[in-house]
Amino acid sequence: MPRYAKILIGIVLALALLIAVALTVAATFNWNYARPWVGRQLSALTHREVEIRGDLQLHWKRPVERTGWKGWLPWPEITANDIRVGHPKWTAGEQDMGHAGQLKLLIDPVPLFANTLRVASLELKDADLDLVRAESGASNWTLSEKPEPRKQAAKWQFALLRLGMENVNIRLRDPKLALDLRATLDSLEQAGAQGYSVGWKAQGHYKEGTISGSGKAGGLLSLQQSSPDADQPFPLQADLKVGDTTIQFEGSITRPTQLAALDLTLDLKGATMADLNPLIGIALPNTPPYHTQGRLTADLASENDVWRYRDFRGTVGSSDLNGTLEFHVRKPRSFLTGSVQSELLRFKDLGPLIGVDKREEAKGEAKKQPDGKALPVDTIDTKSWGVMDADVRFKGKKIVRNENLPLDDIEAHIKLDNRLLTLTPLNFGVAGGKLRTNIELNGRQEQIKARLEAAARGLQLRKLLRGAESMRASLGTVHADASLSSQGKSLSQLLGRSNGELKAVVTKGTVSHFLLEAAGLNIADMILVKLFGDEQIVLNCLAADFDVKNGLMHTRAFKLDTEDATIDITGNVNLATEKLDLDIDPENKSLRIFTLRTPLYVRGTFKDPDIGVHEGPIAARAGAAVALGVIATPLAAILPLLNLGTDDSNDCVPLMKAATQDTEAPAPGKQK
Repeated sequence: MPRYAKILIGIVLALALLIAVALTVAATFNWNYARPWVGRQLSALTHREVEIRGDLQLHWKRPVERTGWKGWLPWPEITANDIRVGHPKWTAGEQDMGHAGQLKLLIDPVPLFANTLRVASLELKDADLDLVRAESGASNWTLSEKPEPRKQAAKWQFALLRLGMENVNIRLRDPKLALDLRATLDSLEQAGAQGYSVGWKAQGHYKEGTISGSGKAGGLLSLQQSSPDADQPFPLQADLKVGDTTIQFEGSITRPTQLAALDLTLDLKGATMADLNPLIGIALPNTPPYHTQGRLTADLASENDVWRYRDFRGTVGSSDLNGTLEFHVRKPRSFLTGSVQSELLRFKDLGPLIGVDKREEAKGEAKKQPDGKALPVDTIDTKSWGVMDADVRFKGKKIVRNENLPLDDIEAHIKLDNRLLTLTPLNFGVAGGKLRTNIELNGRQEQIKARLEAAARGLQLRKLLRGAESMRASLGTVHADASLSSQGKSLSQLLGRSNGELKAVVTKGTVSHFLLEAAGLNIADMILVKLFGDEQIVLNCLAADFDVKNGLMHTRAFKLDTEDATIDITGNVNLATEKLDLDIDPENKSLRIFTLRTPLYVRGTFKDPDIGVHEGPIAARAGAAVALGVIATPLAAILPLLNLGTDDSNDCVPLMKAATQDTEAPAPGKQK
């Protein structure tokens, strides 16, 4: 054998002997003599006083999960008994931060060369921990604080990969959250398929209420983002009760200390959503009892968090909602998207959430309505439109605000883009008919630019007018088209500056003074009494066609046909000034009504109308208007709006030819 080979073999044998001797000494050495030194090192590492009062033992284990030369390097397993850990210096605690009957650590020795204490597993038994978060936000369980007495210890890093607990009692105090919680943790005999290895029970106080609950958690806990197991989901299950609120969830979270992601099935219910205020930090109003179930997921690793509530089902009072919503936290505005469905929505249930009750309560604080002004002058606040963007679709079978006039078959596509609000479409059934609309409200400037396209078909007056269903009257059906555009700061300004067209047809029915009075149609009621007295009138057809320019509604055609008379209405309605300027010219069909030969006028304002009898004939009455004075059968009258065809022999056709033209509104703020 060559000389160099003998020397090499001798060196290897010497090293092996030294290692064997070192391991033997380490295994047989009474490590209790080293307790003071170990305590000092741990104190420097954790930045608080650590004392080992019981036995200190060292055993060597070969790592099963390591391969190559690292797999042959034994790992030290340290067992310490009766350990005391003090609070950090900034904590004015009357007791120690923690005491453990036994602490067992398995350490990976390789990272020690890089000044990193990597604990592969940590097991706690019979421990009491006092965890405190200060008003400043500092917490005594954070080990990354820079120590004051030993600056060199700041070079060391700490990583904990696995945490096991048995009979561990924890008290968590957070004065800022008004939280005082006590919990007990124990290892589970069977981990199960979900990976749970620790069970817990908790009770205490949160805000002014009590909190209690139980649950299970996994044994794998990543406390450092750079850990190789950092992205492994941490299983978690909980059943909590906070006051009258019950929270149940099961799933997993990723990187628990940084909360990088979560995936939970959630079941949440309570007596009122106002009780959620301390939990979520959002002031919600009082509501009826609620209950929601769904899958809550979140991606929180990047700056733009994404929250998803999938396949949820929920109820508030007797109202229900279900669907999927997704919320993106981003700049300059967050974004809400999703699809929601409902069988029944009642405003008395959801009104507080959407601000209906607040608006009702704020009426006394709102801008005072000027005397004599009927249309609301309150400024429409569009600032809240800029909080976030949205793209949400909604379908509902029934919405109830007024029990006598519910909405059904609702379909809406709501978009909000930097204060540009569109509802295209907003369709629903009402009063036995259908209303289809497209609405655009641009709140990007000081004045709102608005556009409305609407088509009503088959609205039954019996259901539309207040109190009509209780009366024995066969009311007609309304068909109408509207195309309007405008700009302004309030509803009064929007109507007062509007441009476009309005067309309507009412089919055969009966009306009376009592009906119009019950429905609150004061002007129509006054006109009817002037013309017909208190008797019930059979209406064959009503057809109206208005041209709207800068808030001035001009009657291109406005005809009313009854069994006894045909009534021609001409003039203007000024939406800006709320003034009326209409002339009513009745033409008798029979000799039994003589009073109808006298024309009427309608002057005054919406709130104070003046209806009287003309002393003489209307001088400016056009012959063409008289020629269109006879309206025939109601079937022909509704044909143009229903697009069912025409009948030239019908006297209603000439009047309604104008209504067959497509309604079109100019750009907001401009006239045609």
